[in-house]
Amino acid sequence: MTTADAAALLDLLQSRGLSLGIAESLTGGAIAAEIVTVPGASDVFLGGVVAYATTVKHTLLGVDAALLEEYGPVHPEVAVQMADGVRRALSIDGAPADVGIASTGIAGPDSLDGQPVGTVHIGIVAPGLRTSRTFLFSGDRAGVRRQSVDAAITESLTALRE
Repeated sequence: MTTADAAALLDLLQSRGLSLGIAESLTGGAIAAEIVTVPGASDVFLGGVVAYATTVKHTLLGVDAALLEEYGPVHPEVAVQMADGVRRALSIDGAPADVGIASTGIAGPDSLDGQPVGTVHIGIVAPGLRTSRTFLFSGDRAGVRRQSVDAAITESLTALRE
């Protein structure tokens, strides 16, 4: 289902003339990998940033340091700021990517900040859209990551259609 949703997302973006950038933490590049399984993805997809370290979320993607200090990297607003930041990070000739998608969360096996393993936030930013979706997935590390990829693509498609 994810590949079909990825194709539908890319078709929607292409039909609107929009470009895409992806920032990932817990998914470690898996969302971008799923996107590029679709032939013609390069017509829309500019690239991605794997910002696994919290400091990279701040220094490269511009996530607010005070937000990270207060709440840590697993927070809905962190996901939104990552999505917005990847748009800027992938600017071409001063023009940011039109759409940014971001993932942050806890895949396990342990939680470092007291939130439950499986907590995931997906941020989506586009012209007129700035939102996050929160999930609590079950399963092992690989399962949480797979569900996160599916959710990022499906939720982005849904949000952009609304």
